[in-house]
Amino acid sequence: MTVHFIGAGPGAADLMTVRGRDLIAACPVCLYAGSIIPPALLQHCPPGAEIIDTAALDLEGIMAHCRSAHERGLDVARLHSGDLSIYSAVAEQRRRLEGMGIPTSFTPGVPAFAAVSAAIGRELTLPGIAQSVVLTRVSGRASAMPSRETLEAFAATGATLAIHLAVHALRDVVARLLPFYGADCPVCVAARASWPEEALYRGTLADIVALVEAGAEERTALILVGPAVGEGDFQNSALYDTDYRRRFRGGQP
Repeated sequence: MTVHFIGAGPGAADLMTVRGRDLIAACPVCLYAGSIIPPALLQHCPPGAEIIDTAALDLEGIMAHCRSAHERGLDVARLHSGDLSIYSAVAEQRRRLEGMGIPTSFTPGVPAFAAVSAAIGRELTLPGIAQSVVLTRVSGRASAMPSRETLEAFAATGATLAIHLAVHALRDVVARLLPFYGADCPVCVAARASWPEEALYRGTLADIVALVEAGAEERTALILVGPAVGEGDFQNSALYDTDYRRRFRGGQP
């Protein structure tokens, strides 16, 4: 018996890996966070599967279901939104399961920032503009930010920022970023990217607050900030330049 942690992607039922889909189809028990996992993903569960919404459960409640499945020899598909590598609270679950001697596996998913990048048709790393993407958030009730990891510290690099779990604090985020990026810096706030009700708010640090507040977005949104978000003028990379020699185009291996 194994608990399979599966990155369910940003929302769209077809934006998940084939491996994840096949694992869901093979597991007689499915635990999913109903507040952020679209019901359409549950269509991959096998007939008669035990499907449990964990939105109202604490860690002990989730572990109780995993323990019960373990005792019955039933594999579990544990669905998390986006990708497991960030803001998934997978680590604490894995630690508890390992302590109980219950095997686990991990299947990555499409992260929210990638879904938003696709939705707006923008590459987040452009030559001469930005070559780094910072995935970050602001302090919340569930987890405080380490003192060294501030928006100001990341903004000082000029990198593209992908700010999670922060739309409720958008005014504060904008105020903190303005001194570094300037009022005309492109911003996109994406609510429920890839869901049927996806909403994209595109503007600048000068007007994004008004745009988002008019839409009354309160959660499940990602904030992208940086010059690359608006694209503008940028130099081509050398990768496809006629004079760029590499192993597959006449250069040395």
